[in-house]
Amino acid sequence: MSAPSGDKIGVAGTQAETPSETGKMLIMRGNRLDSRELFSSEREIIIVHGEETYRLRLTSQNKLILTK
Repeated sequence: MSAPSGDKIGVAGTQAETPSETGKMLIMRGNRLDSRELFSSEREIIIVHGEETYRLRLTSQNKLILTK
């Protein structure tokens, strides 16, 4: 579904605040996920695991750093 007016519409037709709130479809091949898909538009993603929140960052040297 697209919005002809150019508005960013999120899940259930609500106004999305940022592009990252609109969601993204990722393709997994078996148990593999290409990091280029995760970091296609951002250099940091937030991972929620149970009650904990983690940050996965892509460094300038193309390394991954996971912090709590």
